[in-house]
Amino acid sequence: MASSRVLLFFSSFLAVSISPIAADEADSKEAVVSLDSSNFSATVSKYNFIVVKFSPRCGRCKKLDLEVRKCGHCNKLYLVVRKCGHCNKLDLEYEKAASILSSNDPPVILAKVDANEEANKGLASEYDVKGFPTIKIIRNGGKSIQEYKGPREADGIVTYLKKQSGPASVEINSADDATTIVGEKKIVVVGVFDKFFGEEYEKFLALAQKLRSDYEFGHTLDAKHLPRGDSSVTGPVVRLFKPFDECFVDFKEFNAEALEKFIEESSLPVVTEFNNDPDNHRFVIKFFNGPNDKVMLFLNFNSDAADAFKLKYSEVAEKYKGEGISFLVGDLKASQGSLQVIFLT
Repeated sequence: MASSRVLLFFSSFLAVSISPIAADEADSKEAVVSLDSSNFSATVSKYNFIVVKFSPRCGRCKKLDLEVRKCGHCNKLYLVVRKCGHCNKLDLEYEKAASILSSNDPPVILAKVDANEEANKGLASEYDVKGFPTIKIIRNGGKSIQEYKGPREADGIVTYLKKQSGPASVEINSADDATTIVGEKKIVVVGVFDKFFGEEYEKFLALAQKLRSDYEFGHTLDAKHLPRGDSSVTGPVVRLFKPFDECFVDFKEFNAEALEKFIEESSLPVVTEFNNDPDNHRFVIKFFNGPNDKVMLFLNFNSDAADAFKLKYSEVAEKYKGEGISFLVGDLKASQGSLQVIFLT
């Protein structure tokens, strides 16, 4: 019973009246398109770009039963559908983003599927949905499917999907363009070419399309526009900008597999730092999800010996760079909860 009280305390409630509501009234309030097994394929096939959220009640929600209540004022019965705060918040943010993106030029369509319905479970299986809520980006009428890896608040969803619905790689024609695209805290991959056609250029665009949900891509005819690196190169060369270590690195091999491996390895710091800086969290996730063997050092970052330990640790990590071993240093205070998950599960 105690656990039930806790679940209820952290849950939000969505009241659904048993009394009928006019369909046009409900539709006018929702910017998110509702899909199911009867209209999914026909709807998706009409769009070059559509975003679909598969969202039954998650595991936490399912532990909460439906409840019938009576209104104290009108005596009408209504259902209370309990949702955990995580699911309910995403629903609201997704709806806000859909409303904003519906006015985009061209509009970006956001849809949802209730995979709790028996008839829709086949869709969840077909689209490899393993957990809920899951968001998929579907392109070219259903021919290309990618995981959504962006923010989960309305403004972040809007910004991310505007970029995702545009070209996979953006042309850089000036230093101002490069400053806007590269920035200071992002990982950005830029191809430098002497012409925008040919085998290397086509391979670059194909890889940009494949990895666009993880990285931002640009291409240019003039390396002088770029903020860092040799400005005299004429290409073809790929330059990866990053907010850590050497800040940029070049790669000249245009074999698709080698190029992808280069991007994946170069986009992780020699030593990933786990602290309270939210900008580092994406690298921490990449560290734990990566295939490499892992070495982790946890210490009190405020201790007198911390800097000396981190320096020596970085020197060791540098020696093993490219050897299939990833290194992480974590602040004991910032990573305490994660340590329990790592070592106790």
